[in-house]
Amino acid sequence: MQNRITADIAAFRLPRYAQIPEVGLYLEQVVRYVNAYLAPLGEPELSPSMVSNYVKKGYISNPVRKQYSAEQIAYLLFIAVAKSALSMENITRLFQMQRKTYTVQQAYDYFCDSLESTLQYTFGLTDTMERFNPADMPERMMLRATIIAVTHIIYLSSQFDAMQGQGTLPANGHLALPEE
Repeated sequence: MQNRITADIAAFRLPRYAQIPEVGLYLEQVVRYVNAYLAPLGEPELSPSMVSNYVKKGYISNPVRKQYSAEQIAYLLFIAVAKSALSMENITRLFQMQRKTYTVQQAYDYFCDSLESTLQYTFGLTDTMERFNPADMPERMMLRATIIAVTHIIYLSSQFDAMQGQGTLPANGHLALPEE
C-alpha cells in the first residue's frame, strides 16, 4: 500500500496553465478533469453541485455558454486542494491578494510547482524543499504556508489509511483502552 502511495506522489503532476484546455469544458467534463488530476492525492472528489455552488457564491465566475475556461479550471484545481486547509472565505482572500500582484497564470503555475515539490519533500522523495524567503511578498508566503498545510494533511491521511489497511488501526477509529 505504502509503495503505491509513494509511487502516486512521485508521479503526481498538475497541468500548467498553458496545458489546461482553453476550448471550454462543460460542468461534467470539468469535474472529471479536476478529479482525474487530484485522484492520486486522495482528496475528496469535486462534484458538479460543488462547482455550481462555487459559481453561485462568486468564488469563480459564471461559465460562458455553460463552458468553463482555463482560468476557472485553474481556480477549481486550487480550491479542490486548498479547501482541506482553508475556509472558502480565506481561499477568496488569498485569491484577492494574488490578483493584486500576479496574473492567474503566474499564481497558478507557482502553486503547481510548489505543491509538487512540497509533496515530494513531505513524502520523503527528495531531501530539499524551497525555503521561505523573508523578502517574498506576503501573498506568496501565505500560499506556501497553505501548500505546506495541505501536503501535511495529505501525508497524514495517507498514513492513517495505510495503517488501517495493514490492520494496525481499528476500522472504527476507536482504540481499546486498558481497563483499570
